[in-house]
Amino acid sequence: MKLLQVPTMELDQRIKQELEENPALEEGADDFEDEFEQQDEFDDEDGDEEFDLSDYLDDDSADYKTQANNHSKDDEERVIPLSGEQSFQEKLTEQLHLLYLEDDQFTIADVIIGNLDESGYLNRSIEAIVDDLAFSMNVDVSEKDVLDILQLVQELDPAGVGARNLQECLLIQIKRKQDGDISRYTAKKILENHFEEFTKKHYDKIAKKLEIDDHDLKDAIDEILKLNPKPGGSMRESAKNYQQIIPDFTLFESEGRLELGLNGRNAPELKVSREYETMLRSYAEGAKSSKSDKDALSFVRQKLDGAKWFIDAIKQRQQTLLLTMGAIMDYQEAYFLSGDETKLRPMILKDIADVVGLDISTISRVANSKFVQTNYGIFPLKYFFSESLSTDSGEEVSTREVKKILSDAIEAEDKHNPLTDEKLMDLLNEKGYNIARRTVAKYREQLNIPVARMRKEL
Repeated sequence: MKLLQVPTMELDQRIKQELEENPALEEGADDFEDEFEQQDEFDDEDGDEEFDLSDYLDDDSADYKTQANNHSKDDEERVIPLSGEQSFQEKLTEQLHLLYLEDDQFTIADVIIGNLDESGYLNRSIEAIVDDLAFSMNVDVSEKDVLDILQLVQELDPAGVGARNLQECLLIQIKRKQDGDISRYTAKKILENHFEEFTKKHYDKIAKKLEIDDHDLKDAIDEILKLNPKPGGSMRESAKNYQQIIPDFTLFESEGRLELGLNGRNAPELKVSREYETMLRSYAEGAKSSKSDKDALSFVRQKLDGAKWFIDAIKQRQQTLLLTMGAIMDYQEAYFLSGDETKLRPMILKDIADVVGLDISTISRVANSKFVQTNYGIFPLKYFFSESLSTDSGEEVSTREVKKILSDAIEAEDKHNPLTDEKLMDLLNEKGYNIARRTVAKYREQLNIPVARMRKEL
């Protein structure tokens, strides 16, 4: 179960860990002929049980490996290089060296930069930074001293770093752009005095208080929208080394037929060590007369059992993955052939569990951690699962289909007069979908689409 739920990239690490911990397990295809003949049964170290040496020295090497040796020697092994570039905090520290700062001032600035998050914000309080400097750096300063240095940090590039909230971040940027332009001046006034109304899109209130028309307000809002809410992320060096998605399956349509494949990384070449098989035979022959050979025999048997168990677990993982994905492919064949999201059938974990004869928890483990590459993109398996909804005609349709219609309607709406949840409900009801307004609101939130007022544009 544990091997089943790990993603492909983590499986690589898990296999490497097992190879390091169990010397009886090796990488590579098993191309050797078995050198050993089957032997009679030997007593184990306690003398109470018997084991068959042939269980460990089996001629059928296919039982102990997970993949045939069908790869060319010229196959290129590709790895993902890790970034060795500077973080944006290191870039900021470099800029500090260009300023004329005393030692204590530099220390304060360095601590402030060290407390910036990945977006460039200072989320630690000034009081806490004063305490840090006193207890960790033995630097006794006041809050005013820290605030003065913070203003210096906020003058570094990119504009907006060192801000303590979004309003301050945007103000730092707009102040740098003040060049007599009336739109930017209005934008600064909006951020300074009407930030809450701006975030809630109460544009009528802003226009009334500033005594400006809609055209001037739109120009000012456009200036604000040009600003960067996450200045730390504007430096490429600050980007995380995000884990690359490695699809566990490939599923492509060819001449009207679907072809399913398993990523090769899920089928590694593993085998039982021939050296350990030789050791097993050697210790087994002397186990009746020597206690040390009995102990060694027990150790070797334990490692060989562990190697066989791990290989069997990997093979069972492959079979379960293919079985589950095959059932999903058959269930959602119409979608995989067309790519039309509205053709996704209602499908829950139990539907697939009943088809493949596995427990729902097993299907859940596969669906929650695996990805498939299709003609239409890479998707997590859980993307294809959805509840059902009844239409006027009594037909069961996927909630995914309803969400797609909802998303398309919002995308095509007049942004000057966006559709409310009630209007969206009426639209869906006209199309034959029995759905309440609160359900529309739930689906809209699941799609991360804001309410109509927040979608309104000038």
